[in-house]
Amino acid sequence: MPEFFNVRSPARALADLLPRLTPIEGRETVPTTEALGRIVARDVRSPEDLPTFARSAMDGYSVRARDTFGASESLPALLEVVADIPTGQTSDIEIGTGEAVVAYTGGTLAKGTDAVVMVERTQPADERSIEVLRPVAPGENVIQVGEDVRKGEVVLKRGRRLRAQDVGGLLALGIVETEVLRRPKVGIISTGDELAAPSETPPPGKVRDINTYTIAARAAQCGADALALGLLPDVYEAQLAAAREGLKSVDALIFSAGSSLSTRDMTARVFDALGEPGVLTHGISIKPGKPTIVAVADGKPLFGLPGNPVSALVVFDLLAAPALRVLSGETGQSLSPAISALLTEDVPSESGREDFFPVRLSESDGAVSASPIFGKSNLIYTLVDSDGIARVPPESGGLYAGEVVEVLIYKT
Repeated sequence: MPEFFNVRSPARALADLLPRLTPIEGRETVPTTEALGRIVARDVRSPEDLPTFARSAMDGYSVRARDTFGASESLPALLEVVADIPTGQTSDIEIGTGEAVVAYTGGTLAKGTDAVVMVERTQPADERSIEVLRPVAPGENVIQVGEDVRKGEVVLKRGRRLRAQDVGGLLALGIVETEVLRRPKVGIISTGDELAAPSETPPPGKVRDINTYTIAARAAQCGADALALGLLPDVYEAQLAAAREGLKSVDALIFSAGSSLSTRDMTARVFDALGEPGVLTHGISIKPGKPTIVAVADGKPLFGLPGNPVSALVVFDLLAAPALRVLSGETGQSLSPAISALLTEDVPSESGREDFFPVRLSESDGAVSASPIFGKSNLIYTLVDSDGIARVPPESGGLYAGEVVEVLIYKT
């Protein structure tokens, strides 16, 4: 049996493939509630400020901050509670010096107030008054108009794969329909005289085909529509005919098995016959997965994956998944579910408390950095603008810039 003469690293094979690919054409508008995992077709701008009104970030009392200056537990500030504004309602009440109004998380503030005192920082003085035990600064515990998003701001860029928080962010702005790019179509052909359908009881010498379905499932996880184009025997003419017909209706074609160099492995010959430039790589320097073929026919990527199911999935993730991202029009990074990264800024915390904070990831010279995104916990776009969540351990009093943190990457 001949040896592989063109074994290349996966990175080199990918670098040769991706520049030959272009995103597929086609857009559609879908309900935002059904847009999870889809690719945004155009930049999305906010039609309004978010929030549209100043609201309380805590349960407590809306006050004029200057009325609390100097307050302490030994010398509290005495304020008269003049009203209560339930959540979901507004009021024309405007407070004066030394007055406060009951405020609820997410609720509106009384006119003339500029801060909210947490209920935990107060104590009753009598039936109509409270004592404030700690001062608040102007704007403290208040979510200002447009603090999350400003009207006209680009909130999602073209090429973004929509995540759960992105869907929530769009709906928070009243965007109930979203224009997305068409999903790539991937055709899958499994080859081999030994294959039988999963529904069959194979006789001795035959095995059930599982690669078609594992590869289809991974393609679907990458946001593609997978089409099973059938099981084919080790006959060149049959494989070529099926590949030519299938390539008419798909954006990428995957052969399972037939990628080695025995006389019964003919995927490379089939790919070379489908169009220019044909086979780019035959054999990559990994184990498992060495007998892999990467080709292009008239702008469409072709992959000959090993018949071993583990090898097939390993190679799919290394080569086919990045190609599908290009075809889909996705422009964001694809990261593993959890990675280690270097923190770029100090993150304060309190000992005994386990904190989680969103981070934006970047890569330079092979090192991944995590930049904290600071903001109030009920601002959805602190999550929309982040790539994952990092954790401050409860035994820590905070983290310092330069420390290594584990980042949980969002799943699409």
